[in-house]
Amino acid sequence: MTTPSPLQSRITEDMKAALRGGDKARLGTLRLILAALKQLEVDTRQAPDDTQVLAALDKMVKQRRESIGQYRDAGREELARAEEAELEVIQAYLPQPLSEEEIRQQVEAAVAESGADSVKDMGKVMGLLKPRLQGRADMAAVSAQVKARLSG
Repeated sequence: MTTPSPLQSRITEDMKAALRGGDKARLGTLRLILAALKQLEVDTRQAPDDTQVLAALDKMVKQRRESIGQYRDAGREELARAEEAELEVIQAYLPQPLSEEEIRQQVEAAVAESGADSVKDMGKVMGLLKPRLQGRADMAAVSAQVKARLSG
């Protein structure tokens, strides 16, 4: 048995507290998170580190946001609210999101560092940004900023 990352340990402890406290909604979401992390561990054959845990949480956030949009478009407000509740629990484990200005500064720094000068170099820039911004920014929005910066 491998040692879980500090973040994964915190999530496990919070799940136990939710179980003891009878917080069913929070408990269900924490169990979903731990199931995703267990699947990641099975797939990679090693315990995920905090970076991998953040990437998994970021993916879960993205899925929830997409679901909320689809539920609202379909007029299923109660399902959208349930997804929002899960989203809130998941986001509590992500680092503080970066401001638009902080993201812009990171994009500028990555463009300079990679020497990118056209949209063809977008992969290089995103390769630098992804580990820096994972879990702290919507990567689709970052990608759009990089594209705008490189096409301008």
